[in-house]
Amino acid sequence: MLFNSLSFVWFLGLVLALYYGLEHKWQNRLLLVVSYVFYAAWDWRFLGLIWFITLTSYLAGLVMGRSGNPAQRRAALATAAVACLLPLGFYKYYDFFILSFAHLISLVGLPASLPTLSIILPVGISFYTFQALGYVIDVYRRKQPPESDPLIFALYMAYFPHLVAGPIQRADHLIPALRSRRAVCRSDIGIGLELMLIGYVRKVAIADAVAPFVSACFTAPGDSGGLNLLLGLYLFAIQIYGDFAGYTDIARGMSRLMGINLMINFRQPYFSTSLQEFWRRWHISLSSWLRDYLYISLGGNRHGTIQTVRNLMLTMLLGGLWHGANWTFVIWGGLHGLYLSAERLLPGARAPEKDHWSWRILKTVVTFHLVVFAWLFFRADSLAAAGDYFAAMMHLGTRVQPHLLALTVFYCLLTAVIDYPLYQADAEIWPIRAEKWVAKGLSYGALAVVLLFLGETHAEPFIYFQF
Repeated sequence: MLFNSLSFVWFLGLVLALYYGLEHKWQNRLLLVVSYVFYAAWDWRFLGLIWFITLTSYLAGLVMGRSGNPAQRRAALATAAVACLLPLGFYKYYDFFILSFAHLISLVGLPASLPTLSIILPVGISFYTFQALGYVIDVYRRKQPPESDPLIFALYMAYFPHLVAGPIQRADHLIPALRSRRAVCRSDIGIGLELMLIGYVRKVAIADAVAPFVSACFTAPGDSGGLNLLLGLYLFAIQIYGDFAGYTDIARGMSRLMGINLMINFRQPYFSTSLQEFWRRWHISLSSWLRDYLYISLGGNRHGTIQTVRNLMLTMLLGGLWHGANWTFVIWGGLHGLYLSAERLLPGARAPEKDHWSWRILKTVVTFHLVVFAWLFFRADSLAAAGDYFAAMMHLGTRVQPHLLALTVFYCLLTAVIDYPLYQADAEIWPIRAEKWVAKGLSYGALAVVLLFLGETHAEPFIYFQF
């Protein structure tokens, strides 16, 4: 059930109609039931998987909360971690590692006939697995008290707005919101609707609109010419941002309609002046998760430059592999690890707040193009396909297709028009005061017109649903 489908609009409308008429405890029960219905609409067979991870994490939290024995606490943590990571490893990485190993042994002349399973990937497994792991680690570190109410914990794991593609919620943020009574006020409804409108424009009118042109470039790069492939790469940068940030806006907006505020996941990342800033603004729930539970656990930057670079590389390589079982994602993560390491090593690579505006613009342009280059590997189906695309892009003599250039300029400008006011005000919605209702109405009316006239009529899956 896609957020950008008519069936989901009816589903959400029915949920809200029931939700507003119930008391708090029944609201939570309703949300848990509809969350499981929502997940079952993708594939009911995987409900057992999310129930298993939920139950294991819940019980491990109770054991760690009640025990003062370090060995028992470590055993509970280890049990929960294995219960979370084994399904993720099996469903997502079994074929990848088998095929990679088969290729490796074939290089030395050994027989390479190994069984593969072509396993269907459960939607959202990477997200709710990390959410469960974050909870049990926080309980183990005594940063989070164990949740005793099984209904609250099950809802924390399965809450449908963020279930299949995040943001990855922290227990100390979402569980208190689920436990407390919620009074949905006018501002919640206003902000929720504005977030959803912005999200639908990002997804339907921008990401889905440029998707066919991106696909054409990546399907047959030899037919497009170098400069046109560069434009295709720019369009993919716009597509993936509009697609994923649009999903987050819609998720946060519908949750706000229910009085529950999910964490911000994007803060205009393409305006970043460094790669470190980019990762503070892009997929914030994942980047902060990797920082807190992996990078810092490895030692962070506490043991000298060499150890810091090693920790950055390991974190980003694993972060790349988290996105998908393909060496292209490992290369993508490795590139970002190299970028971040270079910023640590090169003096003046990270811009102070008092940099001259021209220097900040230059750094923004350089950062953006480093990110765009890495997107090539993220989008390519294989390393060979990425190499073919890059080689074809180096042939710059071909004329630019005027319509592709016009599309690229238009959608880049449309994205900037939406993002720049948010970036300047560091806000989640356009900073127009409620009393300026004419300006507010015209602004969001313009977005509605863009959605109506530029939006794609068929529902395209969100890119991050495959992760």
